Amino acid sequence: MALKPHRVESYTDVSYFMDTAAERGGIVVHTTSGSGVALDDGNAVVAYPTGVNSGTRPAGLLLNDVVSIDLTRQHINWYRDEVPVGSKVTVLRQGQVVTNVLATGVTPSAGADAYYDTVGKLTTTSTNSTKVGRFLGGKDADGYVKVDINIT
Repeated sequence: MALKPHRVESYTDVSYFMDTAAERGGIVVHTTSGSGVALDDGNAVVAYPTGVNSGTRPAGLLLNDVVSIDLTRQHINWYRDEVPVGSKVTVLRQGQVVTNVLATGVTPSAGADAYYDTVGKLTTTSTNSTKVGRFLGGKDADGYVKVDINIT
């Protein structure tokens, strides 16, 4: 689990599709863009970043688990907020979440700026990355931290 249920979702966006399996709780970036006026434009795709962040544009924090399963044999687990690969996902653009998707070795403190690393994990260093929010505390005993996401 990458997100705890305690959330404040002020502004979410359901305009994007995701073509790869992924766990919720990290920052996804725009890979291709749609027209902007059609909510069902298949060209509006987000994904976790791969490689250097230079030039990537954050779309938001992923709120769904994207799973690759055979839908003829089993159904989506709606209680885990799963969606199949290739479906619409919900991204958080403004709000607060409690997540454990942090870069290795990161020890955030209250008030520290939040950035994302080359694979979408939250970090305190701004190496070639855009600021995506602010940490609202340190890690708890389970490695979770509260963060305020604000992507403008």
